[in-house]
Amino acid sequence: MTSDLYKQLVLENYRKPMNFGALKSPSVKLSDSNPLCGDEITVFLKVKKDRVMDVKFTGRGCAIFTASASLLTESVKGKSVLALTQLKKQDALDLIGIDLSPVRIKCALLPLKALKLAGYYSRGEKGARVSLDELSK
Repeated sequence: MTSDLYKQLVLENYRKPMNFGALKSPSVKLSDSNPLCGDEITVFLKVKKDRVMDVKFTGRGCAIFTASASLLTESVKGKSVLALTQLKKQDALDLIGIDLSPVRIKCALLPLKALKLAGYYSRGEKGARVSLDELSK
């Protein structure tokens, strides 16, 4: 895809994000934010037999943040919870597909951080830590 097509993908997922909304009776509900830019997210996971059966998110933020949350939540449906915890920075950036400045990378990675934490929590690892700064490196 060309850069223009990726920009269009970001705009489409910002205007009409996939998986936006709350789940009734989620297995895991996790909220996080990036206080530097004001992005906020709540991730809802429905897990059955260690598989992500459904995922939704709510929150507010810029186009990059919203598109990232939309694309990442869509990409993890049906995957194992272990796969969710093993997502990497590059996975999120590949979905966005455009070059981002260091500040904007954190916008794209907040949904990744929240999904990884939700995965750890669903595995019973409530003490797990995922740093937005570490993901950004």
